[in-house]
This record gives sequence, C-alpha cells and structure tokens, in this order.
Amino acid sequence: MKGMERLLSNTVEVVTEEELIEVMEMERKRAYIGFEPSGFAHLGWKICANKIRDFLDCGFDFIILLADWHAYINDKLDGDMEKIRICGRYMEDCFEAMGISKNKVKFVYASDYISDSKYWELVLKIAKANSIARVKRAMDIMGRKEEEAEKDLSKLFYPVMQVADIFYLDVDVAYGGIDQRHAHMLARDTAKKLRMKKPVALHTPLLPSLQARGRMDPIDMKMSKSKPESMISIHDSEEEVERKIRKAYCPEREVENNPILDIWRYLIFQEFKEVKVERPRRFGGDITLKSFKELEEIFSKGDLHPLDLKNTTSKYINEILRPIRKYFDLHPDNLEFFLKTVK
Repeated sequence: MKGMERLLSNTVEVVTEEELIEVMEMERKRAYIGFEPSGFAHLGWKICANKIRDFLDCGFDFIILLADWHAYINDKLDGDMEKIRICGRYMEDCFEAMGISKNKVKFVYASDYISDSKYWELVLKIAKANSIARVKRAMDIMGRKEEEAEKDLSKLFYPVMQVADIFYLDVDVAYGGIDQRHAHMLARDTAKKLRMKKPVALHTPLLPSLQARGRMDPIDMKMSKSKPESMISIHDSEEEVERKIRKAYCPEREVENNPILDIWRYLIFQEFKEVKVERPRRFGGDITLKSFKELEEIFSKGDLHPLDLKNTTSKYINEILRPIRKYFDLHPDNLEFFLKTVK
C-alpha cells in the first residue's frame, strides 16, 4: 500500500502498523498533533511539517492543536495567556511557511473547548481510570520531573488533559515526536479501560541538539528553543546557520550519536533526492550522494572530513529555510507582534 509506505517513512515507531492499515482503509480518517505555543520554531519542526503533508496526501483530515492551556500549566511564556495566544497565531504562520496551508488543516486551540463540560467529563473519567504513579510516568511529555507535581498539582493535569484532547477531538491517529510516546501509550491504555476508540500512535524522530555528545536520552538531547545554541531557528540568517553548524559536535568517522549526520538522516535526505558535497580537488573533489547510506559509508571510512560535511550541511539547511524566510518577509505581522511581547 503506497500510502502506508509514505506514512511509515522517516518514523521511529507506529503502534500498531496493523491498526494503521485498518485506519487507512476508512473513508473518513482523522489525525492530530499537539504543540504548546511557547516560543520560536526550530528546524526540527520541518520533520513534523513533512509528516503532516504525508497525512494530508493520504486522505486524512488533520488537526493541529495549539495547546494554550497546556502551555499555561507548563509555565511557558511566564504563564501569560495573552502571550501564549499571540505565540499561537505566530505558530500558524510557521506551518504555512513550511508548506502546510491553513486551508488544508484545522487549527484548534485548547481554549476553544476548555469550557465544554463534555471535555471535563472526559478528564475526570481518564483520571479515575489511572493511578497517580501512571500519570506521573507520562510527565516527561512536558519536560518535567515527577516530583514537580508535588509543588504544583496542575502538572498532574497535563498528561490527563492530553489524553482527553485525543478522545475529545475523536482522532484515529495521534501523531508526535518520539517524546510524546508516554502520553500516547497512556491514551491507548485508558481507551481500553474506558472502552473508547484506541488511537494509533505514530512517532517521528527528534533532531538532536547540535551539542549532543554520546549516548543520551533522546528527550534530553533534542533541539530546544530554550537553548538557542542547541538548535537552528527557522529565523536564523545564513551566516548564523553556518556559525552554529561549524560549532556543532561532529567527530570524525563517528556515525552514531552524531547530530550533523542525524540532520542528514532525518531531514536533508527527506528533502533532496541528490546532494553534492563540494570540496577542492586536492581533497578529493566533489562528491554526489543519493542516499544516507552512501553518506554513512564514506564518512565512517574517513573519506569525508567533518568540515566538508558541515559546510555542505549549512548549504542545504539554508536551502530548506529559504522559502520560510521569504514567507516571513512577506507576512511579518504575527512574528513582529510576538517579538514585541517576549522582549
């Protein structure tokens, strides 16, 4: 099934593929992803945008939830709901800039339904079906430790609300980065207990921090907007991209846990069918590559120097970002308004 191949490409996990096949055969099918409006978008969002396009091309109705109340619980943007909602409007522009037309997806804010008693009925049923310990295990979705719920009870509401979102929006597939796994598994477990529709969970990889070294938990090592040097912002200039990539961790011959190679694996080779590494003839001349496997092989053998790889990485990242920069040049209002609110 061609659509299945498309949805399974560049994923870390699907729970389960058999259930996804059943969903694919449905005439009407719905998927969603949730985002906290909490700051500026980074390059890793392009992985999500590409996968959303896959869902759309496979006939899904797709919802992007801008989880403003969740961001409030998670203390984002100083817990200021006005700032959070301004950020939400900026995020709508981000997806449009990355090729996701506002006419093809439905943007929903948690505040659109937070006053609906049916939503809170779901929240209570989900809470009643799970222990505190089970809910705490899902708190990593918000980048929080379990003990933080001891000081702020609302932190425990977050995973329960995320599960309630899935049921309330009546989605067949819950999509997110692999950092959303615990919440999606909580939803699946709870669906069984409450005899509700069990969502398929589909997860894509996270782009690692540019400074990630060695074997780290993928959630801890991901690009983070709270650590500007760890990530490429979609608003970075060409020069800024080049500077950050030059400083990135990229040990010679090492393929595993190499953030530069992961950018190639999860993004560049998803965007380009063929790439050219340009280098002086005395260093071997130009190389044309058509797959990550080819790149992995020559890099692991030491036939491609990290500096040449970094220079090429900057070139292709800037190609990916060029239309995004152009979009915001033409539609600056929401970005400029958000910039003013966070100063």
